[in-house]
This record gives sequence, structure tokens and C-alpha cells, in this order.
Amino acid sequence: MAENMMKKPHILTLDNRRLLTLTGVEDVSGFDEQTINVKLSEATLVVKGASLHISKLNLESGDVVIDGQISSLQYLGASSGSLRSRLFR
Repeated sequence: MAENMMKKPHILTLDNRRLLTLTGVEDVSGFDEQTINVKLSEATLVVKGASLHISKLNLESGDVVIDGQISSLQYLGASSGSLRSRLFR
């Protein structure tokens, strides 16, 4: 039961805003040339840019490589800290 509750860690490497390498990926929930939604164990990572392309996708190992002109990375749904610390930042 404890194994199911453990969160899978992820590693994010961004090279020159042109090549993004991710590990710990559970799924890619949607993508087009401007936006790619990557599901991680604790959140969804939204990658935005231009001419985005998924050049490697292996969900068994949890690896994704995205190339293109990357302009922003945003985590959605990640909860960290207590409610009080989130309210009074």
C-alpha cells in the first residue's frame, strides 16, 4: 500500500530553450505545435512555445524529449506546503 502512495520523481532538463528532456512522465494528455501537456505524478506540466515536437516518447520508462522554441513551462495542480503557506505567500 505504501508503494502506491509514493510519488514518482521527475527530472527536467532544458537546453538553450530548444530541447526539453523529462523523466518521470506518466502520460501526455494533449499536444499541438504551441502547447504540450505532460502528466507527472504530482502535477501537469504545460510546455508552451512554437514549432513544438515530441521527438521521443516512452511511457514505460517515463521519458519524453520535446524540441522546438520553448517559451514557458508551467506546473498545474501541484500542491506544496500547508494551506496557510499557500495563502500568505
